[in-house]
Amino acid sequence: MRLLRSLLIAVVCVGVLAAAGTALWLWQGVASLANPVALEEPMLFEVPRGTAFGSVAQQMETSGLVERSLWVRLQGRLYPEQTAIKAGTYEFTDGMSPREMIARMVAGETKHWSIQFIEGWTFNDMRTALAASPRLEQVTADWSAEQIMTELGAAGEHPEGRFFPDTYLFNSKESDLDLLKRAFRKMETTLAEEWENRAENLPYANAYEALIMASIVERETGVAYEREQVAGVFVRRLQKGMRLQTDPTVIYGMGDRYKGKIGSRDLRAYTPYNTYRIDGLPPTPIALPGREAIHAALHPDDGDALYFVARGDGSHKFSRTLAEHQRAVREFQLNRRADYRSSPAPAEAEAAQ
Repeated sequence: MRLLRSLLIAVVCVGVLAAAGTALWLWQGVASLANPVALEEPMLFEVPRGTAFGSVAQQMETSGLVERSLWVRLQGRLYPEQTAIKAGTYEFTDGMSPREMIARMVAGETKHWSIQFIEGWTFNDMRTALAASPRLEQVTADWSAEQIMTELGAAGEHPEGRFFPDTYLFNSKESDLDLLKRAFRKMETTLAEEWENRAENLPYANAYEALIMASIVERETGVAYEREQVAGVFVRRLQKGMRLQTDPTVIYGMGDRYKGKIGSRDLRAYTPYNTYRIDGLPPTPIALPGREAIHAALHPDDGDALYFVARGDGSHKFSRTLAEHQRAVREFQLNRRADYRSSPAPAEAEAAQ
């Protein structure tokens, strides 16, 4: 009897020790989720829509982020709120712990990429940039401009100049259409704000005409402090009934025929955009204007210049009379400097901002 009792005690002790050992092993396993993971380079971790938490745990093990998926599943049992992982693409970096990775997925802090729409770009330039973004879902690749504008709630309207140039972040769940919608709404908001605070006595019938002017200003100068001066020249020409006679509108009207230069023949050729041939503004914007160009179009310089010509360093010489302008043309255009350029050097442009 005494021997049997001893055996029972021994079995119980072994069971208790085994249970304690198992508990300790499990506790250490869960605790290991706080340890940093060494990664040679950032890892993109994809969680498809509808993926179960257990599948994410197994994926973390397969990817080498945890030793055992069991630890992640136990973490989910202990803290059920940490199982509410959101779909998307996540970026994990060297030194992050599995717990931090799980927290990132629960918070939905997905990886973001960026795309930039540059001031002075055309609508076609924008579409080319969108098509070249491999992480962006391509919804509008085969759409016409008309289809895009209809989807944006602007059926029958011209797309040029209607999108705000900026840097836009996007995640793996967004499409080119999503970015177009954001850029479209931002331009509408920006234009409305600037129009509301415009100067008095401007020769625009509506905000859209101001947008057209802003696009011309954007294309005419890359020097920030000149924007109001350029806008002032064009506004005064409109007020006096003079033609704008600005080369960027001619270039836009030429379309694919433009090969880097325009000649007297191009200036004489009629297009709806050739401001050497038409009165007033062209029918649509010719590029994406930034907020500064829009502001300049609505707050033009109040000087008396009616002409300007490129100096060859990116800036312009402004003149009050035709005679002054002709002298400037002879000085800066007919005898061009060896290092002539139509836009400022990058460092100069940055300093001018």
